[in-house]
Amino acid sequence: MINPRVDATAPLARQGEHMTLFDYLLNIGLVSLVVLQLRGRRLDRRGLLLPLILVGWAASQYLHGIPTVGNDGVLVAAGVLAGLTFGSSAAALTTLDVGRDGVVVARATLAAAALWIVGIGMRMGFSLFVQYGGKGTVARFSQTHHITGEGWVTALVLMALVEVVSRTVILWTRSRSLTTTGRVAIAG
Repeated sequence: MINPRVDATAPLARQGEHMTLFDYLLNIGLVSLVVLQLRGRRLDRRGLLLPLILVGWAASQYLHGIPTVGNDGVLVAAGVLAGLTFGSSAAALTTLDVGRDGVVVARATLAAAALWIVGIGMRMGFSLFVQYGGKGTVARFSQTHHITGEGWVTALVLMALVEVVSRTVILWTRSRSLTTTGRVAIAG
């Protein structure tokens, strides 16, 4: 739902000033999912749905519409593009093999895990910067560039959502196209 007035007048400080325990656990969980894939992880229904459920729930808690005030739309588009870039790149750098039981196993390369961690780290870093001293800097930047607090929240949440969804969809699509040789090379 696009809402041009969604929290448009709310100050940045009120919009997610502090990371919650859930925020930390969600980010740790998303990093863990890819780190575990360094050794290989079954790409079964559970392996595909768990990251989607995590970010879907988070999005339902933080997204209250897509703000269009000032330059919020540009910021949100940049967040979506960044999420698509990180997610699709991480998926392309993940190898897929067919296990002995016929289930596809995903193995993240170091580059794929690094991209995933950088994407999550950027969001956490921004939040921590705002929380521990950077709030004034971000508020001045936001005022100068006509960005609302809700614009920042929406851009960061959609970045995470698109990163997870794009990676998951690409891995699922690639797993469906495995040849009889039982191996899919790293795309790219």
